[in-house]
Formats: sequence, C-alpha cells, structure tokens
Amino acid sequence: MAHTSAAEESARFWRPPGLSGVDLLEARYVRKSFARHTHDTYVIAAVTEGVEAFRLRSDAHTAGVGALVLLNPDTPHTGHAGVPEGWRYSVLYPDVALVEEVARETSAIDGTPGFLEPVVHDPSTARMVQRVHRVAEAGDPLAADTLMRVAFAALLRRHAGPLPRRTVRSAGARTAEEARAALRERMTAPPTLEELARELGTGTFALLRRFRAEYGMPPHAWLTDARVRAARSLLDEGMPPAQVAATVGFSDQSHLGRHFARIVGVPPGAYARGRGRAPAQERTRPRRSPVPSVPP
Repeated sequence: MAHTSAAEESARFWRPPGLSGVDLLEARYVRKSFARHTHDTYVIAAVTEGVEAFRLRSDAHTAGVGALVLLNPDTPHTGHAGVPEGWRYSVLYPDVALVEEVARETSAIDGTPGFLEPVVHDPSTARMVQRVHRVAEAGDPLAADTLMRVAFAALLRRHAGPLPRRTVRSAGARTAEEARAALRERMTAPPTLEELARELGTGTFALLRRFRAEYGMPPHAWLTDARVRAARSLLDEGMPPAQVAATVGFSDQSHLGRHFARIVGVPPGAYARGRGRAPAQERTRPRRSPVPSVPP
C-alpha cells in the first residue's frame, strides 16, 4: 500500500459566518502529532478516512470511519495517526453554553451534559456532522445551524448524561489548584518547579503527582496549553502573532507557531484568518505555509 506523505496534509480551522457558538476543523493528517492539551469547548469529531489514535489521560483509544470522538471540555488528550496513511475528520467544537441550550430543549439531562464514552460507533450522526461542514462551506448558515442542533440532540440522547458534580476538594487538589493559579498569574515569567513547590510548602515530586492527578498533565505542559488558549483569545481580538507570542510568554513567533500548531492543528496565522471568515477555498498546508516564520 502506498503511504501518504505529510506534504499532502491539510487543515482548515474556522468559524462560519452566521453560525455562532461553534468552530469547525476539517483536516487530513498523516504525521501530525497533537501534544497533550485541552479545549474549553466540547469536541465532536467524525472520522471519514483512516484511523485516529489518541490518549485520554492514561488510556489509549482509536477511532475509524463511522466513529465519533466525543470529548468533554477540559479533558486532557493527545492525537496522532492510528495507521500509516493517517486520518481525515470533520470536527465541531461547540461552546458549553450552546450544548447546554440544546440539552435543556431536547433532553432530560439535569445540569451540564457530558459524553459517557470518548469513542462511539454512530455512522448516522457522523454523517450528520459531515453535512454540517458541507452546508457551512456552501454558505447556508440556516441549514448548518439546523443540522448542527439536530446532531447535538441525537448525541445527547444516545451518548450523554450529566457531568458529575464537584465533590469536596482534598488537600492535594487544593495544592494543585493553587499551583495552577500561580502559573496562570505569572504566565510570562513562571516559577521553576522547585520555586513553585517551595512557595506552596510541598516537595517537587509531591506537587508533580498532585498536579497530574488533578489536571492530567505536568505543570509545564499545562502552562503551554494555557498560553495557547490565551493566544487564541488575543488572535480573535486581532493582535498580530508576533505580539501575541510576547504577551503570553513564548520566546518568539516561531515558538508560538510550533506549540500552537501542535495543539490547535493549524498555525496562528491560519487560525486568525479562519476566525476572520476566510474564503471557503482557502486551506492551510503545514509544509507549504504562507507564513515563513511559522514552522509546520
């Protein structure tokens, strides 16, 4: 079997005109490897070719054609090809408020809804997710919004329940939360692990264990993820990538671009164009980026 080269990878991350509360990603990846990261939205991904593989905390999962990857907000995960030819998928990233609205109108779920399994085989709803992409590309926001909400209702009915409510926090969880707050507040000049542990009155390895248990990744990985989230917000406001890099604590635009692409799936410039209603025919190709200073 002939292998697909990474030069044939393509991705587009965008928010269609007239469709609020949701971002879209249409991508084909071969050698792409997503760093462990989170989203403040849900992830609903319909695999249309090949196999996607990912890790959810310590568990490994795969999703092939006809499957849906369903992730709740703030769920740490990775992503890479599960077969040599890679994978193609159509992804929806709906805001929490939008999913809660659909849940209130169409389900008996009490509280914030959550998907119960990260991978489900549901070809009919997977096709519906693909149709949302097609009609959005065709410039029909009414049809896209209708199909999207019908798809969400079906997913909530078949695969969701209420997210568990927070229980009383342990001392270790509170220490991890204090560490996260310190990293967020000092994003551009973070403390070392030793400094952070000393400030919180604990040991370095104890802090590492507590942080991993609470957030699914070590502090340095969480900080990179948080910087990329902050970068997305600033790019949405129209700030140039070079200025964004300095503002969120990356050493330069190249450093921002490398981490941004490993978490979001496209370089910062392509992301900004997509959020600014780029033409439907525009695509970003990691190895043929129009922004020379941003590596693949």
